[in-house]
Amino acid sequence: MVLLGCKPKGRHTEQHDVFFGIGDSLADLKPQIEAFWPDAGTIHIDGYRSVTHVNGYQIDIKANKTINKTSKKLQLFFLNLGGYKPNELEEYHYKMIEVAEEKGEAIAAAKKTAFYKHTGFKGAASHIDDKYGIDVDDVVAIEDILPKNLKKQFSITIKKASSKNITEDQLHLGYLKWSKIK
Repeated sequence: MVLLGCKPKGRHTEQHDVFFGIGDSLADLKPQIEAFWPDAGTIHIDGYRSVTHVNGYQIDIKANKTINKTSKKLQLFFLNLGGYKPNELEEYHYKMIEVAEEKGEAIAAAKKTAFYKHTGFKGAASHIDDKYGIDVDDVVAIEDILPKNLKKQFSITIKKASSKNITEDQLHLGYLKWSKIK
C-alpha cells in the first residue's frame, strides 16, 4: 500500500492517490506505479505499508495456481474516509484496510472509527469518498484494484493469525523522492 504524491502540470496543489501492488521492494513497484498513474508527472512517495496483518488476520500473497479460489470467503477492503472540521477549508482523509466477508461489514467497521465519529459536523458529515453518507460503491476489495497482470498471477489469502504471530504492520512515513528508490 503506497501513498503517492505529485503535482501534475497545470495543478496548484499536490495531488495524492493510493496504490496497491505486489513486490518485494519499492523498486519492484516502480513500473507498476508508473503504469497506474502515467500522467502524474514527477511522483514521490509520502508513505507506504507492507500489508501483512490486519485486525488479527494474516495476509499473504500466493500464486493463483497454488490456491483454491472457490474456498475464499474473507476479503481485504480499502476504505477512504473523508471528513471536515469547522472553519477549515480542507477535506481530511483517513485510509483504512479491513478484513470482512462483504462490503457492508467493512463499512460497519469504518463507522466505528474515531475519525468517522469526530470529523464532521452538521452540513458537512463524515463520509466514505466520494459520497455523503455511506455508499458501498466507495469501498473496494483490494484484489479488485490490483493491476490486471498481478490479478492473473496472484491472489490475496487471509487467515486468522495465531496470537504469537501477530505483529503490527509498520507505517513508513515521510517524503521519499522517486529517484532515491532503487
